[in-house]
Amino acid sequence: MPRFHQAPWDYDCLYKHCCPHLQGLSTAWVFDEYQNTHFEHLEHWRFRDDQLEELENTLEYIKKLEQENEELKSQLKALHQRQFKANKKKKEQDQSTETSLAKKKKRGAPKGHPGWRRRQPDHIDKTIRVPAPQSCPHCNCSDLTPSEDTKDHLQEDIVLQPRTFVTNFKHHQAFCPKCRRNVVQGAEGELLNCYIGPTTKAAAVFLRYGLQLPYRKVQQLFDVFFNMPFVPASAMAFDRTATGKGQPLYEDLREKLRYAAAAHADETSWRQDGIGHYLWYAGNEQLALYMIDRHRSAKVVQKIFGDDFQGILNTDGYAAYNAANAQLRQTCLAHIIRRAQEIKQEISLRKPKYQDPQSIKFCDQITGLLKKACQVGRQLNEQGVTQKHRDGQHNFFYDQLECICQRQLADAKAETLRTRLRDPTKEYHRIFTFLKYPHIEPTNNQAEQSLRYMVIFRKICFGTRSAQGSLSHSVLPSLMMTARRQGQHPLTFFQTLFTSDTATAQAALYNLEKN
Repeated sequence: MPRFHQAPWDYDCLYKHCCPHLQGLSTAWVFDEYQNTHFEHLEHWRFRDDQLEELENTLEYIKKLEQENEELKSQLKALHQRQFKANKKKKEQDQSTETSLAKKKKRGAPKGHPGWRRRQPDHIDKTIRVPAPQSCPHCNCSDLTPSEDTKDHLQEDIVLQPRTFVTNFKHHQAFCPKCRRNVVQGAEGELLNCYIGPTTKAAAVFLRYGLQLPYRKVQQLFDVFFNMPFVPASAMAFDRTATGKGQPLYEDLREKLRYAAAAHADETSWRQDGIGHYLWYAGNEQLALYMIDRHRSAKVVQKIFGDDFQGILNTDGYAAYNAANAQLRQTCLAHIIRRAQEIKQEISLRKPKYQDPQSIKFCDQITGLLKKACQVGRQLNEQGVTQKHRDGQHNFFYDQLECICQRQLADAKAETLRTRLRDPTKEYHRIFTFLKYPHIEPTNNQAEQSLRYMVIFRKICFGTRSAQGSLSHSVLPSLMMTARRQGQHPLTFFQTLFTSDTATAQAALYNLEKN
C-alpha cells in the first residue's frame, strides 16, 4: 500500500471524523481498529494452537481407548474360549458310518499303566450246582449235546446283618473317702458315660471326612444298615469329641511340618457362617495340614511355618509366602506356563496392528524353556546323576532364561511377566531349584491335589457355621490325610483316637508301632 509524505505537524484534516474515502468512518476509529487487529490475530492463533493441542490429545486418547478396547475384547474372547471349548471337527461327509466304526479302536490303558484284575476270593462259602441248559441262550437251538465239562463262576457278595453289638460292662465299684462316692474305672474299648461305642463314632467320623457324607446321610446309613439309631446332631458331637482328642496331635503335626525338609503350600476360599474365609494347606508326601482362617495374609503363613522355615518351600507366586523366610523356594512352573499361554492367546486374538510379535515369541520361548526344564528334571531323577551334573543343568537353564528375557516388550502383560522372571526379589531364584534337589517337584501339583479333596467337600457342606466347626474341619482332615500318607487306615486311627491316650494315638498316626 503506497504511503504519502508526512504532513506538517500542525496539519489538521477537516475530514478526520468523517472521511469520504472510508465511507464516512472516523480515521481515529479505523486506526484503533487497525491496531487491535494485531492482538486479535495473535488471539486467533493462540486459540488455534489450543484447539490443535486438544485435538492431538483427543486423538491420542481415542487411540489409547481403541487399544484398551481391543485388549478387553481379546481377554473376553480368550476367557470364553477357555470356559467353553470348541467342539471337535466332524469327520468328512463322504466317509461312511460303517467304515468309521470299523477303523475306530477302543481306547486302551495309558502307556506304562499296570493292568488290573480282580483278586480271587480266598474262600468259598456256598456251592450251587446249575444244570445244563435245554436250549442255547444265544440262538435258541434245542439240539444240545450234554458235556462232562463244568465251568466255575465265582461271585463275591456281602452279607448285611442289620444288628448292633451290645456290650455290658459290669463295673466293680470302690468308695472314695475324698469324693465321698463310689467310683469305677474304664475297661479296654469302653467310653465311660457314652451309650455309643468307639467303633460307631470312628466310623461316623470316617464317613463324614473320609467319604464326605453329610451328617444326615451318616445317620441314615447307620439306621438302615446297622439298626443303630441316633440323631444327626450326635454325629456332629462325634466330630467335636474327636477334635478335642486330636488337637494335641494337630499341634504336634504343625511343629513337625516346620522342620520338614520340603513342603508344599496353597490356599483356597472357604465360607464360615456366610463370611469369606480361607482354607490353607501345607504338607508333603508324609504330612498334611489344613487350617481355616479369616485372613489370607502373611500372619497365617507364619502360624503354619513360623518365621524361619529351614526347608524348601514349593508355592505359587503369592507374596504372602515370603513371610516364612524359607531357605530355598521353588515356584510352580505350571502357573508361569499357563500365564504365558494366556498372554499369547490374548495377543493373538487382537487385530494385527495391536499385536506384538516379540511378545508372542517371548511367550513361546518361556513355555518351551520351562517345559524342557521339567522334562530334564524327570530324566535327572530317573538316571540318578551326580550333583555336579545337576548344577550344570541348573546354570544352563538360567543362561537360557537370561537370553530370552533381555529385550523389553511392548505388551504390558508380557513385560510384567518378563520383569517378574528377572527380578531377584520375586521369581528369579525360585524357578529352577528342582534341578539341584532331586526330591523337589517343578510344580505345586501336590498341594493343589491335596486341596481338591477339601474343595469337593466344600461343595457338599457349603462351608461351616461356627469357629468350632472350622476347627473340626481343620483338625480331622489333617489327621485323616496324614494317617493315609503314613500307611494307616483312617478308620483304625480314629478308633485308637477315641479309646487311647495321646501318646498311643500319636504312635498309631505315624505308624510307630510297626517301626
